[in-house]
Amino acid sequence: MVKSPFIIEPSRLDFDHPIADIEAIRKLNPQRHEMEQLTAILCEDLETHSCAAYKQITDNEFWVRGHMPGMPLMPGVMMLEAVAQLSSYYTQKHDLLGAAMVGFGGVDEVRFRGVVVPGDRLVVMVRLEKARRGRMIVARFQGAVGENLVLEGCLRGIPIPIEAVTEQLTGGSK
Repeated sequence: MVKSPFIIEPSRLDFDHPIADIEAIRKLNPQRHEMEQLTAILCEDLETHSCAAYKQITDNEFWVRGHMPGMPLMPGVMMLEAVAQLSSYYTQKHDLLGAAMVGFGGVDEVRFRGVVVPGDRLVVMVRLEKARRGRMIVARFQGAVGENLVLEGCLRGIPIPIEAVTEQLTGGSK
């Protein structure tokens, strides 16, 4: 049997029976409105620490009008945001960092291998490689449209110091 190039074989994904809808995602992820980049969580495997979700791309995405006029392409940073939100969901669900909120710590080895346009269903997959409680998670990720790999790389997630951010926003620290 040939090993799939995907973290999770796309043919295993059941879009009709997700394990978490947008309301369940909202219980763990703080993003709302135009920043919500996941439609549903499709599966997770606790043995391999991997999971998959999708984002249904519509003509109503905030970026469609301006990126690029007449040829709307999903910005790479929005694809990365979808991956970050899936990583955050899995990390929070399983309390891997022991943090109230998970943030972007960085990305490495990112490659965009195809385009994502309105009408596509972007499937994002992550596989946790390292978790240091209170410090960082490291996860390999992929994005696919159908059987086509459109995105891959490595993401780092870090705990967000909510108290410090709140203090900064209220003018308490400079």
